[in-house]
Amino acid sequence: MDVRAFLRRIEGARNYQGQIEHVAEIAERDGVYAQPERPLPAELAELLAARGIERLYSHQVAALDLARSGRDLAVVTGTASGKTLCYNLPILEAALDDAQARALYLFPTKALAQDQLKGLLELLGEHPTLAKRIKPGVYDGDTPTAQRRRMRSEANLVLSNPDMLHAAVLPYHPKWARFFESLRFVVLDEVHTYRGILGANVACVLRRLQRVCRHYGSDPVFLAASATIANPGELASRLIGRDVAVVDDDGSPRGRKFFVLWNPTPLGADSLARTSAADDAVNLMVDAIEADAQVLAFTRTRQAAELIHRYVKQSLELNHSPRAGDVRAYRGGYLPNERRDIEQALFSGKLRGVATTNALELGIDIGSLDVALLVNYPGTIASAWQQAGRSGRRHDESLAVLLAGNDPVDQYLLRHPDYFFAQSPEHAVVDPENPYVLAAHLKSAAFEIPLGDEDVARFGPMAGEIAGLLADAGELIAIGGKHYFAGGQNPAIGVSLRHMSDNTFSIVERGHRPVSGDPPPVGRAGAKQFERDHRVIANVDAISAPELVYPEAVYLHNGESYLVRELDLNAKIAYVERRETDYYTQAVLESNVLVTRERQTSDALDRTNDDAAEGYGALLAYGNVDVSWQTVAFKKIKFNTRENIGLGPVDIPAQTLATTAMWLAPNDALRARMKGAGYRASEGVCGLRNLAVVALPMVAMCDSRDLGGVVDSKNVGRSTMILYDRYPGGLGYSEKGFHLIGDLLRICREMVADCPCEEGCPSCVGLPNLRPAIHSDPDLMRGYPMPNKGATLRLLELLCGLNEAADCGETVLADSA
Repeated sequence: MDVRAFLRRIEGARNYQGQIEHVAEIAERDGVYAQPERPLPAELAELLAARGIERLYSHQVAALDLARSGRDLAVVTGTASGKTLCYNLPILEAALDDAQARALYLFPTKALAQDQLKGLLELLGEHPTLAKRIKPGVYDGDTPTAQRRRMRSEANLVLSNPDMLHAAVLPYHPKWARFFESLRFVVLDEVHTYRGILGANVACVLRRLQRVCRHYGSDPVFLAASATIANPGELASRLIGRDVAVVDDDGSPRGRKFFVLWNPTPLGADSLARTSAADDAVNLMVDAIEADAQVLAFTRTRQAAELIHRYVKQSLELNHSPRAGDVRAYRGGYLPNERRDIEQALFSGKLRGVATTNALELGIDIGSLDVALLVNYPGTIASAWQQAGRSGRRHDESLAVLLAGNDPVDQYLLRHPDYFFAQSPEHAVVDPENPYVLAAHLKSAAFEIPLGDEDVARFGPMAGEIAGLLADAGELIAIGGKHYFAGGQNPAIGVSLRHMSDNTFSIVERGHRPVSGDPPPVGRAGAKQFERDHRVIANVDAISAPELVYPEAVYLHNGESYLVRELDLNAKIAYVERRETDYYTQAVLESNVLVTRERQTSDALDRTNDDAAEGYGALLAYGNVDVSWQTVAFKKIKFNTRENIGLGPVDIPAQTLATTAMWLAPNDALRARMKGAGYRASEGVCGLRNLAVVALPMVAMCDSRDLGGVVDSKNVGRSTMILYDRYPGGLGYSEKGFHLIGDLLRICREMVADCPCEEGCPSCVGLPNLRPAIHSDPDLMRGYPMPNKGATLRLLELLCGLNEAADCGETVLADSA
């Protein structure tokens, strides 16, 4: 693809109004090669030569030498840099040296495991002798029973995922005794995804894995691979509970890439009012497809992916393009077979455009793409580069475009391109000692092998107390210094690693059933009748279901609209009917937060004893809260124009969540200072809340959708900003904000101070204090009064002044390092 020519066509179009704010040209880079400390076995060298690999990159050699010496490691290099060989080389070498040697590969998704199996089989297929000696296979929920038995006894390399290891391997480890006795290596691919609730669960699963390995006399080496993040070594170490060596000197060559920062089209004369990033993405995607490019458009929500797919297809049809049928959406919730069909069509080049969520961010081999569109900032710079790396994976010239939304972070990055293109500042947060997570995994561990005191200690300092509580509750039995499982079915079955709820709702399409007075058939005939009349089209987790499939919602799937007729909360089924509508729906949510326990306070913002400061300050605290929220109404939004054409009520029970939060409340003296400057402190707190929700991911690697925030006066008696983690027991995000309050406040102040508006806009003090549904269209919250910019800026100046006077920024950072 000639990227310069494509950009010139865009700039020469009639509808171009200067949306390109910055173009970074990332130059080609030559490869850096090295030799391992000892040569590769002849068979392995022949295998690589057959693939056209005569030399190894420097980072591949570093990883090989470390693995040979028995060191746990984490490889942190760019997309398409050959990370796969970093773990495959030492594993294949070990398998050649010892026919009994085994390796376990863990991937975050089943699709990625299948993709890696295909790559391994292609690699081994270059050397028939090796193909006979080394037998890889995928062990996941789709593996037939007969094949599972052969996998346990014959496979050298088992490719799976943490969920399968958790629920179907470790609890039945006696069946895997030979495998665990000879387990030499464990691969953790895409390790940067193991953060938050998934990371906490995976950390506990890996501790259970090591415990089972010790039981069988093995001690495998862990080989991790990660996208670029600020703390890959810390993350990998916390996941496995051991120190790791970091390999981050990328020696791979890189093709020329153009990275464009795009500010959507201004609306009329108001330069601060802009169209949706999704609208401009549709135009760019159509232009690229008609230029014979293959395009991925990454969106932040499922609904946005469906809408872009719909609008791109319509535009191509209006242009009478033969490519109109070569566009699809791809996201979570699609059934496995449907997703694999899309992946294969994208790899083959049949599909020319796909609108996707971050489901395609990971390393599934989908071939060489020309253009990656990032529709709104994806939440972390690491994810932005991972998504951008999806174009030009074969080292060709490629284009990535970040289309900024109206969120403060999006606009901040456009005003500070140097910040975006510098090294990732984000930290991955994982808390293996989350009490909810620990309780579930201690029961699972006891089911596998009775827990001794040393075993419990390996799960962290809180594990002993939690094991005692489980024993008091009758879920474990303490006998002779050990904890035994109290009995019953495998406890891992009821624990999901990925959601705070392990329940999944099926989305079922109702067919056209004959209307008669006869009762429906029962038994086998009734089941067959149900299958004829109903079809499962998708699924959704229980937390998201009330925001996506409430009664009268319009559910978008593969470019088609379905009307939700019933949400059966007991059966966990949403019944839908195919209905072509001229609108879609957006959930309206309400939430409340109750502080239940104050665990920590900080004097970082407190100068009540400082005469020079006139006693002003702010309460800064961290602790436990109970959050309740529910869908109370929905809006009908007209396709294309986004007009609000109706409002309806929703009667669904509230959901509750016990979690952790940080809160900040200006004291009376600071409120008086604000009043003296002509502002109300409560207005400043509202603006601060909006800024903090989107700024916190810049200092603690998380997604803003993992956070919630409210401003209320019920808990402290005055306006208080409360930021909470949206998972039981907390994930460490709000705690990170509490400890790094200086960094958080400084970023918020820069966001609002740098914005050119006068009274506040979506690009600085943010959208109103109303949280949109996390899976819905992110562009539907305009038209409400904005928080007061002047009040927000003045509050931040006062708070940052307090923080700088206390010099807490450096102290807190040192304490948290």
